[in-house]
Amino acid sequence: MRIFVTDQDGTEHELEALEGWRVMEVIRDWGLNIKAECGGSCACATCHVFVDAEWQDKLNPPTDEEEDMLDTVADYEANSRLSCQILMSEELDGLKVTLADSARQDEAA
Repeated sequence: MRIFVTDQDGTEHELEALEGWRVMEVIRDWGLNIKAECGGSCACATCHVFVDAEWQDKLNPPTDEEEDMLDTVADYEANSRLSCQILMSEELDGLKVTLADSARQDEAA
């Protein structure tokens, strides 16, 4: 299965993904520009992505904990999600997301 990730510079990457892996893990392991500081425990928002409209309704709704973390990002949009809270499955084969500037590794703190 695969996901399509547009990086902060506008380049789209087609990444191979494994079922059960967090989208954040896939993005990080392929070496794209994502901080992912907490490693997937929903304790920060440094894996912030924008989910393409066609995929939003296919994801589980965000938990209160995820929404609290998303409230901390300056570039929040209605389609914002934490990529650590999206688990890959056959239903998400072809998922399209865009990395938020707030997830950029080289962003000034």
